[in-house]
Amino acid sequence: MSQLQALRIEPLSGRPGRQAFWALPQRLYQHDPHWVPPLLLERHELLSPRNPVFEHLRLQAWLAKRGDTVVGRISAQVDTLHATTHGEQVGYFGLLEAEDDAEVFAALLGTAEGWLRQQGATEVRGPFNLSINEECGLLVDGFDAPPMVMMGHALPYYGPRLEALGYAKAKDMLAYIVGTDFEFPPAARRVIARERDKVSLRPVDFRHLDRDIAILRDIFNDAWAGNWGFVPFTEAEFKQLGQLVRWLVDPGFVQIAEIDGEPVAMIAVLPNLNEAIADLDGRLAPFGWAKLLWRLKVRHPKGVRVALMGVRPHLQRTRLGSALAMLVIDAARQTALRRGATQAEMSWILEDNRGMCSIIESLGSRCYKRYRVYGKAL
Repeated sequence: MSQLQALRIEPLSGRPGRQAFWALPQRLYQHDPHWVPPLLLERHELLSPRNPVFEHLRLQAWLAKRGDTVVGRISAQVDTLHATTHGEQVGYFGLLEAEDDAEVFAALLGTAEGWLRQQGATEVRGPFNLSINEECGLLVDGFDAPPMVMMGHALPYYGPRLEALGYAKAKDMLAYIVGTDFEFPPAARRVIARERDKVSLRPVDFRHLDRDIAILRDIFNDAWAGNWGFVPFTEAEFKQLGQLVRWLVDPGFVQIAEIDGEPVAMIAVLPNLNEAIADLDGRLAPFGWAKLLWRLKVRHPKGVRVALMGVRPHLQRTRLGSALAMLVIDAARQTALRRGATQAEMSWILEDNRGMCSIIESLGSRCYKRYRVYGKAL
């Protein structure tokens, strides 16, 4: 019946509109056994003015409706930090969900593109939910496994629908999976042995979390500055991430490597929150909080995700840099083993970062998911 009704696109507004915006995936993915309903509290916070990303990002979102039925949604955003970092007038689209309907996709993307042109963008890329430092890329391969924490899921028709509208691959991002009982190959063990005495490793210190969060942010922004699409984490964004670390993460999951007292490498691993929330239907009340805390603190998820990792640029592509990467991986891995984790995802990795891909593949990992950022000239 809804197909016979005229399609209209409405700007997102009001509490009912926001509720409908976040409720749409529940219907679209109801038959997908690998979709994990996100926590609705976290989803609402994403678009809250309290989200520090809005210090440098302008956003507009829309709902697609036929009658009273929501059949799609999308956001469009302009990140001023991207413009100042890269000198490009690129806009983003994100939060895309829709029925398998060519008219709906065309209307949503056309609306987002029109708004981005008004903002001065000459190119559109996406999906970004909401920036490259959050959930980004569209799943195009690996639909047969649930996503790890802070990674996306999608329906298989999304990619073809975008391509039919003139979108093409801008960059692929890879997710690797490996057992936590992996062993470093002999060549890697020799590199580690030669360089190990130069390196001091320590976990994040919750007693001095602000200090260590600043160190982690500095290393990460320095290490990633030359990468495709890089936008630096702001102080406020990383401070918010630090609160997540304090609540969710064993300090051994966050490691800082130093040489002669100078921080030069870091890693941050997250327990797979999606395992703990998969059956909560996105809600923490009335008993969801208790279940979540017990599953995180007592039972422990069996999966973990390497979410952030970096080595200072002057050490990248050196033997010492390779040793630093492997040492921080192994230090966090020991915490994962102690907590009973059996699998680790390393994501996301740019497809053309062959140095990091080679290190990861040498551990026996396999690329099991591929996320694509699409682009189009405006």
